[in-house]
Amino acid sequence: MRFAVPANVHDVLKKSCYDCHSNNTVYPWYNNIQPVAWWLQNHINEGKHELNFNEFAGYAPKKQYKKLKGIIESQNDGWMPLDSYLWIHKDAILSKEQKNELIKWADSLSREIKVKNNLPDEPENEKKN
Repeated sequence: MRFAVPANVHDVLKKSCYDCHSNNTVYPWYNNIQPVAWWLQNHINEGKHELNFNEFAGYAPKKQYKKLKGIIESQNDGWMPLDSYLWIHKDAILSKEQKNELIKWADSLSREIKVKNNLPDEPENEKKN
C-alpha cells in the first residue's frame, strides 16, 4: 500500500532524513576518504536497516505503525537528525514548525494504519520503545 505524503513533509524527509533512511543517499565528498567512507557506509546501512522510506510501504502494518511512532518520538525528544549529521548538513536542521508538521503527519498516518489494520493498543511498557 502506498501512502500519500504532503509536499511539505516530503521536503522535510528528503532534506533531513533520506541520506540515511532511503535508497537515495547523496554521498558527500569525504566519502572518498578511508576510513571515513567505511564509517559512513556502516552508519547509512544501520539507518536504512532501522527505517527505509523507500521500503516503508512493504513493511507489515504493525512495523509501519511502530516506525511512525518512532518518528514522533525522535522529533519530540530531538534525537533525529543526529548531531553528527547536522555538523556538516546545516540545511537539515529542522525548525519547530517542520518538526510539528512531521509529527502531525506521522501521528495521522499511524492512527490510520492502526484503525485500518485493527492493531491493538500498545502495552504501557512498549510506548516508549
